[in-house]
Amino acid sequence: MSPQIAGVLQLLALIAALALAYRPLGDYMARVYSSEKHYAPEKWIYKAIGANPSAEMRWPAYLRGVLAFSAVSVLFLYALQRLQGSLPGSLGFASIDPDQAFNTAASFVANTNWQSYYGEQAMGHVVQTGGLAVQNFVSAAVGMAVAVALVRGFARSRTGELGNFWADLVRGVFRILLPISVIGAIILVACGAIQNFAGIHEVGQFMGGTQQWNGGAVASQEVIKELGTNGGGYFNANSAHPFENPTPFSNLFEIFLILVIPSALTRTFGKMVGSVRQGYAILATMAIIWIGFTALMMWTEFAGNGPAFELAGGAMEGKETRFGIGGSSIFAVATTLTSTGAVNSFHSSYTGFGGGITMLGMQLGEIAPGGVGSGLYGMLIMAIIAVFIAGLMVGRTPEYLGKKIGTREIKLAACYILITPALVLCFTAAAMALPTPGNSMTNSGAHGFSEILYAYTSGANNNGSAFAGLNADTQWFNSTIGIAMLLGRFLPMVFVLALAGSLAGQKPVPETVGTLRTDKPLYAGLLVGTILIITGLTYFPALALGPLAEGLAS
Repeated sequence: MSPQIAGVLQLLALIAALALAYRPLGDYMARVYSSEKHYAPEKWIYKAIGANPSAEMRWPAYLRGVLAFSAVSVLFLYALQRLQGSLPGSLGFASIDPDQAFNTAASFVANTNWQSYYGEQAMGHVVQTGGLAVQNFVSAAVGMAVAVALVRGFARSRTGELGNFWADLVRGVFRILLPISVIGAIILVACGAIQNFAGIHEVGQFMGGTQQWNGGAVASQEVIKELGTNGGGYFNANSAHPFENPTPFSNLFEIFLILVIPSALTRTFGKMVGSVRQGYAILATMAIIWIGFTALMMWTEFAGNGPAFELAGGAMEGKETRFGIGGSSIFAVATTLTSTGAVNSFHSSYTGFGGGITMLGMQLGEIAPGGVGSGLYGMLIMAIIAVFIAGLMVGRTPEYLGKKIGTREIKLAACYILITPALVLCFTAAAMALPTPGNSMTNSGAHGFSEILYAYTSGANNNGSAFAGLNADTQWFNSTIGIAMLLGRFLPMVFVLALAGSLAGQKPVPETVGTLRTDKPLYAGLLVGTILIITGLTYFPALALGPLAEGLAS
């Protein structure tokens, strides 16, 4: 079997698995977030934190809950790292330096999981399991809660109430993420991923010396790293490491984990707004972009020119032989079109155009299907922009799901789509203009520029993957990328929740013959075009200086 056919078969198997999980998982999540029942363990948590899970919140109160919980999480994770040298189970590792501790705390709380350190050489069991793995759960649940609040904004009318943040957070963790993670961890252990609390030990001979590896609760952290679209690896090699991702089957299973909740949330959206066809329209838009990007990535990586590419069957440099070009390409696109910083290959060694595809996937806003929660609310923001453009073309006040898109709504949507590009481009420009940050680049020219552009694209979009080749463990990059991650995560949430409150306060608009049908293929095509045009106009000059220049020169 040729590598190309193997890659296509993997893609088809993945699509089939996602299709089987789509309806039951989507319906289940709709029931979870619509339920009025509270289970006993959940009640204990509400009592411990002094929250009333039945009290409805308007958007400012919901936002205060998001920000307060996240601020406490940053402080807790920062303190845990700074105290690591005094904690049991630290494996002898010292406490983390202040700038790196800030960067890591901001990263994991913002669901970015950017890592400027070697995991197996810096973090002990307590920080890995009690700090980083916990944030993998709760940061993902925060994103899902904000998405559900926006969905309620569309579903409700003549009220500003969006539900209860604390109830949405707890349910997201205990009823959705935790059960799937338990099953997924068992599967990964069966595939060969490790799950222990062993110390550092020697593993065989390597170039005349011995290798040393530490054990850890890797399988349990790996599953929520992918399921929650987090991405931070237990080891520096991330999902290319055999302890995290041992076999081609585990590789495909991890891609499935990355995509399953963001995809199924479109079904949840359709059920909660009372029209599953609307959910299918959003899903179709996501699927068109994802399949298109995957096909382009496979084409550019399989079609590399030159004797080395021809002997290897494509651009195999930086890719694991057990995954091949097909498995690596699918993984790269899945992680960069979602807010998952996991990598199973070296993105810097992709062809010029291949590296550009990974960057463009993040620059779209990671909405196909995107991160858990963040992908859905990002796509719904773009849906509002699309109906606004359609309304301008026909001279009619735009409507979406029975809600008028007026001046306030479009301003909030515009602020949402502008904040991340502003962070990416401004920080990239500053890093290139100042003398010191440029010293961190391994390469010069277009590829060196791509290293810095990718770093800030990954940070501000809460992805967390790295182009590699860039020494990001400096005070400049730790601080600026940390700031970009926090602003890129929480400023958009302000606009999303304000928009949700505005929509929930409206009365429904009756559908007429002039209403744009947003559950039809025509609208899905308009939405795809809107996303690509807005992203292209925003990022094309920067991409032309980096991956496009490199691709055309090769």
